[in-house]
Amino acid sequence: MTETPEQPTRPSAATLNAAIRALWIDGVLPVESRGEYEQLVVDWAAAMRAEQELAA
Repeated sequence: MTETPEQPTRPSAATLNAAIRALWIDGVLPVESRGEYEQLVVDWAAAMRAEQELAA
């Protein structure tokens, strides 16, 4: 029997959205968090597309 490698578990759009919101302190995104924020937004958009494809 052949084993297939497991797909890495990706966070849901809701989880990524929560992480994005957590970066904003008192409504301001700290400069040092900008790179993380940008990556989270890209990941969130991909998760949204994937979840929409599953729903279709």
